[in-house]
Amino acid sequence: MNFTRWSARLPGTRRAAARDDRSSVPAARAEYARPEPGAGSADGDTPKASPGASADISQETAGRPADQLSGPALLEDLSAREILGRLPALVALVHGPDHRIAYVNDAYAAAFGPRPTGATAAEAMPELDELSLLPLMDQVLRSGTPRTVKSRKVRSGNSYTVTCTPVATPAGPPASGRTKDKNGRNQGSEGGGVLLYAADVTDHAEAAERLRTSERRHRETAVTLQRSLLPQELEQPDDLRIAATYQPGGTDAAVGGDWYDVITLGAGRTALVIGDVMGRGVRAAAVMGQLRTAVRAYARLDLPPHEVLQLLDGLAAEIDASQIATCAYAVHDPNEGRLVYASAGHLPILVRDQDGTVHRAEDPTGPPLGTGGWIHTSGTIALPPGSTAVLYTDGLVERRSEDIDEGVAALERALSGAKGAPQVVCDRLIRSLGVTAEHDDDVAVLVVQHPARTGTNAELFHNASLDLLGGIEAAPRARAFATGVLTSWRFPVELCDLGVLAASELVANSLQHGIPPMRLGLRRTDRRLIIEVTDGDDHLPRRRRAEPADESGRGISIVATIASSWGSRRTPGGGKAVWCEFALPR
Repeated sequence: MNFTRWSARLPGTRRAAARDDRSSVPAARAEYARPEPGAGSADGDTPKASPGASADISQETAGRPADQLSGPALLEDLSAREILGRLPALVALVHGPDHRIAYVNDAYAAAFGPRPTGATAAEAMPELDELSLLPLMDQVLRSGTPRTVKSRKVRSGNSYTVTCTPVATPAGPPASGRTKDKNGRNQGSEGGGVLLYAADVTDHAEAAERLRTSERRHRETAVTLQRSLLPQELEQPDDLRIAATYQPGGTDAAVGGDWYDVITLGAGRTALVIGDVMGRGVRAAAVMGQLRTAVRAYARLDLPPHEVLQLLDGLAAEIDASQIATCAYAVHDPNEGRLVYASAGHLPILVRDQDGTVHRAEDPTGPPLGTGGWIHTSGTIALPPGSTAVLYTDGLVERRSEDIDEGVAALERALSGAKGAPQVVCDRLIRSLGVTAEHDDDVAVLVVQHPARTGTNAELFHNASLDLLGGIEAAPRARAFATGVLTSWRFPVELCDLGVLAASELVANSLQHGIPPMRLGLRRTDRRLIIEVTDGDDHLPRRRRAEPADESGRGISIVATIASSWGSRRTPGGGKAVWCEFALPR
């Protein structure tokens, strides 16, 4: 194939012989004019210039980059072969529908070895198959549009970025060495050819792979830390059924600081927590772990939800003022059938009734944690038997293409039809909201069900209460009431005696240190007996060591000794509640 014919078609090149004005061109340039047909080599692929021209070019351009040529040896005075031969990149030229080799430069031959002219690329250039270029070259021939593939690796381990550019075939008489089809036409005369330009990007590819490996390890570390800081096993209160799901973002998303928790407060009450640290990576996970630990510590104080968030707000600013976190903290009391909650910039809690109606806990909502200067308040939302509450982070409902309120509305629609066990509801919500393994944000979902009990199952849950007016008859009335109730619940005699003793001591403590109104409450579940006494005084009792001569101070110590656990808290009305629990025999 006459390469000089192709050189005239390559963009950016022009041979001196094509110029009309030769008056200013030296004789050496005229000698380097286009040869007549048939003046090339025996195979018709390499044009021959006169010795004088070769000497002139070599003297004028030797050792000089093509973009710095001056004088007679201008870029337009060089053939395409002269330019391509100087390039450090790998260049190959193929022609015809079967991609027959027309030319490879020295850099290409050094990388893959010499390639026989006239042979098909499929037979003589296996590296193109390794780079998956043969189908792409067919596409380039058909469309006439350049195509580029990036960072493809061959068996030797090197990576190349290759651009395939279509080149039109010049018309002309057949040259020696060309093959003809069955109609006597030169193969390659129709369909043009493809110029392959390959750059070795092995160093860049290896650096990128090292960076990806480092990022992958960093992400795996963050995910491991995140999961280790989340509850390994959720507490399961007597009156609720709970499940949770955490799904980190896809491989292209950094791990965030989403978390959830379930905390048993005692006396049948349960705290539910959901939160989200807005940062990314290990730092966000570490901040999340500190906040979660702090929430559990504050929850043990049995404070109202807004007071827990108030304490957490100050701590968040001390941990890291640059990290913003949202949190919703709710407390369920089975005696009241509702959630008391407070929110620091978090999304609203959703509650689905037994009939499928979904309610949204709108207010009150304060600013995120760590901002300071805000007085949080608590709100309530009903959680009757048969209902389901969902707490979640923004990764479940937030999408770049829509407002977050639309995502919350979509979650409401999905929740209205979600039935089954809590874990089933979790999975259905994740699927309904389109969260996949490639999701661009972390997702945490906490589903809480208050089951409606009927039949024999309902017989395991009972409540009884007695209002105490005070006076000397209050203690005997409390003992008689506790004895009758515990006997009717068919507890063992030993447990009945311990329950009556605990009720008597709590009532006596309230009579001595509290003020009316007073109330004794007994509650049984399938796992424990709960005794609670409330009064109008807000001073919480504490356990202390009584001296032998002391006439009082032993009541709380006795309760703490005989019961599985005990505690106290302030009530919203300004009083207090003191309680104790006994584990039921299996």
